[in-house]
Amino acid sequence: MQDAEKLRRQRLEMVETLKQYGIDNRRVLDAFNEVERHRFFDRASLTYAYGDCAYPIGFGQTISQPFTVAYMTTLLVERVPSGKVLEIGTGSGYQAAILDALGYEVYTVERIDGLKEMACRVFTELGLDIECRLGDGTLGWPEKAPFDGIMVTAAAPKIPGPLLGQLSENGCMVIPLGTYESQQMTVVRKHGDAFDKEVFQHFVFVPLVGREGWDDDVF
Repeated sequence: MQDAEKLRRQRLEMVETLKQYGIDNRRVLDAFNEVERHRFFDRASLTYAYGDCAYPIGFGQTISQPFTVAYMTTLLVERVPSGKVLEIGTGSGYQAAILDALGYEVYTVERIDGLKEMACRVFTELGLDIECRLGDGTLGWPEKAPFDGIMVTAAAPKIPGPLLGQLSENGCMVIPLGTYESQQMTVVRKHGDAFDKEVFQHFVFVPLVGREGWDDDVF
């Protein structure tokens, strides 16, 4: 019981830190308060669950720092407040759980089987209705398209064409674009046959590997 209370206090402190960093969307902050980030960590790593830093989750991947998740989520929520969302790069499953807490219908694709299985297990334990599949995320999930929102949680050298094709009218994609060393968070919005692009802060993500991303042999 003491541990649960300690983790709850740490989660509240994490939300306060997000506010200090400029995250002020009430829906986003409420979702971060609701989703227990420590559920996406193994017991030996619980000390790091609410720190504002990325943390290794195996397979050369990380769970993004809370600010990064909140920043991306805010960009999406402010443009597409509801609907069907595709996440590319399930990872730990934390970002998908945040999207679920916001009321989105969530689909997520992961290319690493071990991570997909771990994330899906947590979704089941938490009773979350999130559909996940194993595959090349750069190709999206055409059978479930179109999507009101697409969130790419890995660094892309370019915008994957298949993902653009799976956006609904007025749909929005949030994706970090750039080099392997540094990317700028980019928002792409579909209007008919045209796509508007907005560019925001710099971040560093693990690479988006796949047919429309980086070559796995490089890393």
